[in-house]
Amino acid sequence: MANEIQRHNNMFDDVMSAGMRNLLNDNFFSGFNAKADHMKTDIAETDKNYVVKVDMPGFDKKDIHINYENNILTITGRRDTFDDLSDKDGNILHSERNYGQMSRSFRLPEVDLKKASAHYSDGVLVLTLPKLAPEAGTGTHIEIE
Repeated sequence: MANEIQRHNNMFDDVMSAGMRNLLNDNFFSGFNAKADHMKTDIAETDKNYVVKVDMPGFDKKDIHINYENNILTITGRRDTFDDLSDKDGNILHSERNYGQMSRSFRLPEVDLKKASAHYSDGVLVLTLPKLAPEAGTGTHIEIE
């Protein structure tokens, strides 16, 4: 089966000539890409914590907002326009850096907000989100009398 998949991938590569790949990777199509090209995020889970790392280079700490509500973690950052790109006439030849408001949301259930911590250094936001300890005696089972 792996060989069939490999052959299929090679066939697809042959069909996708270099010119076609360049067309599809052109900046014209970048807005249609569902994958976020900003705020790249890694999330790790242990028995006790979630650890969230978000690349946010160029953001001021005061412009980063973190919210947790209904088991949804939302990280929002705002970055103003870049004045260093333009020449004296205001012409920009090429720009890929994002500015404005950006946001990412993730479902992370049962976070203990009282013990949560956040640290921002060298353009990386690191959140440590402890999980709530399970309460003894809670559950959905109801005894029949």
